[in-house]
Amino acid sequence: MTPQFSVKSVLRMYMFSNGLAAGASRSWVDKVPRRWGKDLLKLLTVAALIASTACGGGGGGGSSPASSGTTSSSAAVIVAPTAADASRLLAQATFGATDADITAITRSSYSAWVDGQLALAPGSSHLTWMDQRLTALRAANATANVSSSQFYESFWMQAAKGDDQLRQRVKFALSEIFVTSFTGASQSPRGLASYYDMLGRDAFGNFRTLLQDVTYHPAMGLYLTYMGNQKEDAKTGRNPDENYAREVMQLMTIGLWELNTDGTRKTDMTGNPIPTYSTEDVKGLAKVFTGLSWYSPTPNNSTFWGGSKNVEAYTTPMIMYNSAHSTSAKAFLGSTIYATTVADGNGEVSKALDTLYNHPNVGPFLCRQLIQRLVTSNPTAPYIKRCAQTFNNNGSSVRGDMGAVIKAILIDSEARTVSTDASYGKLREPVVRLGNWMRSFDAASDSGNWLITSTSSQSQLNQSPLTSPSVFNFFRPGYVPANTIIGNKGKAAPELQITDEVSVAAYVNTMQTTIEKGIGSSSDVKAAYSKELALANDPVALVNRIDLLLGVRMSATLRARITDAVTGIAIPAAGAAQDTIDTAKLNRVRLAILLTMASPDYIAQR
Repeated sequence: MTPQFSVKSVLRMYMFSNGLAAGASRSWVDKVPRRWGKDLLKLLTVAALIASTACGGGGGGGSSPASSGTTSSSAAVIVAPTAADASRLLAQATFGATDADITAITRSSYSAWVDGQLALAPGSSHLTWMDQRLTALRAANATANVSSSQFYESFWMQAAKGDDQLRQRVKFALSEIFVTSFTGASQSPRGLASYYDMLGRDAFGNFRTLLQDVTYHPAMGLYLTYMGNQKEDAKTGRNPDENYAREVMQLMTIGLWELNTDGTRKTDMTGNPIPTYSTEDVKGLAKVFTGLSWYSPTPNNSTFWGGSKNVEAYTTPMIMYNSAHSTSAKAFLGSTIYATTVADGNGEVSKALDTLYNHPNVGPFLCRQLIQRLVTSNPTAPYIKRCAQTFNNNGSSVRGDMGAVIKAILIDSEARTVSTDASYGKLREPVVRLGNWMRSFDAASDSGNWLITSTSSQSQLNQSPLTSPSVFNFFRPGYVPANTIIGNKGKAAPELQITDEVSVAAYVNTMQTTIEKGIGSSSDVKAAYSKELALANDPVALVNRIDLLLGVRMSATLRARITDAVTGIAIPAAGAAQDTIDTAKLNRVRLAILLTMASPDYIAQR
């Protein structure tokens, strides 16, 4: 139920509590048209329900049915993109559009821009940043250490300024599928920085390489508790840890149910979905992952348990200790490894990963989740099928080409055509929204260190990179919000799982402060809005620019209301003090950005 607040009290509390300039709060609220205030009240209190007009994607668990809608049979759209078209692609494929990005696409093509991004080498290393910051911190305090905060610094710096924007966005998407987290026990900040580097390095490579690197990374070994996993022991009743064996199937490769190439579920003769794996498959695969533990140049029983390890053990792939690896028979997913007297742990892991990699579910399972993270929560079955076919064969008889898969997702007709279906699209994640502000408005760090710490609090963004509360990510890909329009249609809106009245109000408050003062320690990251200030005398042009940069495609009604609100801030006539004129112009810019980023038209990426 909508809380009973007056329009002005809500505006003051949620949007203008501190004013966009000293002493300006009350005058701004009084000048915002009443009809805009009422609409904003609805936005702030029921945004989670409003957003039901723009999301989608499936059932309830790890792998849900694809939408049964239809789309063009054409795999790609080859047209000359307009500026609005370019901005829409950038909303899907980057952390935010810039003038230069938009121009680059309009002067070439979607395909050429994607190819150019795929060809770029990975940007700066997060681990290298952590080590540089550690040196700086210890220059002031010999016992200082790095934490998640230094990773966040590196994350935001690259999200805002990295040239390899597609890689930045894709590795963030991969981090929400191959989940590790700072919330996990015993995690090393340097280890997680190394893990994120690995996701970026493998983002456009082969999926088999990605699967191998994830499996052997100590951050995943720690998070899913198979670091130091021992073989079974009948005398003590010890059994191998099954955590990774289960999650690598359920969440990272094949999902819960057998799928057709188009992502729809296969059914048995009675019409029931067919499980992809059984408890026995989990047990068999768990034996395969025994023996993996800490890297050491001179491995022994002590180093297996973490003895004598140095800091590089958190960033170097785990090694196989065959003495701890099961030599008994293993059966999983139709594959069998026979009992042996000589352990070959790495060989058996390789066979298991090959089995997963070649499973027919991988293409549609992975494609659906990547489409959800980049384009739309409810991809149609034909869209998933085209993507999965590319996964199965990139055109050169190569399976698992991630670069080809990402390109297929982004230039597909369903991604590039503006849909008239009200359920098309997705909610922009809070982290992505903040990235949009940074990149589109050329935010910079005063210190050069991008001093942004956790934004996970529900009083902030309710999300920070690599800080999922569980292996199931911040939200489930098949989450269907109850008692909503979209939920009643049987469609999913994953990001709504971390959205409620409190988080919506907190987001608006956070953005109000960020847009006005900046974000981070001592408001380290802020925007000057130089290009926007040049348009402050022309509210229509100002709002049009913000609409383009943020990829909103505002409705005529929203555009008129924001323009009306911005016009309500009067710019003093010539002859007034220059600082008064400058303040009024800056207030117009800040208000236009804030109202746009608080609108459902923006939050729902279409």
